[in-house]
Amino acid sequence: MAEIKLAAAVRTEFGKGSARRDRRANLVPAVVYGHGAEPVHVTLPGHDLMMALKTPNVLLSLDIEGRNELVIPKQVQRDALKGFLVHVDLLVVKRGEKVTVEVPVHTEGELAPGGNLLEHTLTALPVEAEATHIPEAVTVSIAGLDAGASVLAKDITLPAGVELAVEADAVVLHVVAGSAPAAEAEGTEA
Repeated sequence: MAEIKLAAAVRTEFGKGSARRDRRANLVPAVVYGHGAEPVHVTLPGHDLMMALKTPNVLLSLDIEGRNELVIPKQVQRDALKGFLVHVDLLVVKRGEKVTVEVPVHTEGELAPGGNLLEHTLTALPVEAEATHIPEAVTVSIAGLDAGASVLAKDITLPAGVELAVEADAVVLHVVAGSAPAAEAEGTEA
């Protein structure tokens, strides 16, 4: 995964009014923490950060007034109605360090015929990976799965260097039988 470089400015003013002024200037308030260091409150360019966060578990290289920090997003707060970024918590990571993150689960293929439905028990799979080699997603083939079939965490092929951070027998996907259409049900009752 490539690093995305962003320039960060240290915040000196705190509170609701200061945060609102920053957002009007298209800046997003954030806090950088981890590795036992004091938290650093910063502002980041809003549009660049929003574009970077479109990639799950993105690795950001922050230039905090001349000092570089590698971080990953830990928590992202968005406005409930308009969806703009309100605040971001960023966790400091080191090269070679293993981190636990949730990776989206994508499916490919078609279920067996018969109106079966796919139930996502886990939409994101907890994994442990090196901070600079976090996969963007894991792909699971559901081709030909019939009602009652399940895909367990241990059945998913992970990239090299990535380990499960969840029980191996955890159900990720489950195929359930679809219900009969209402028209057929009414015809049989008469």
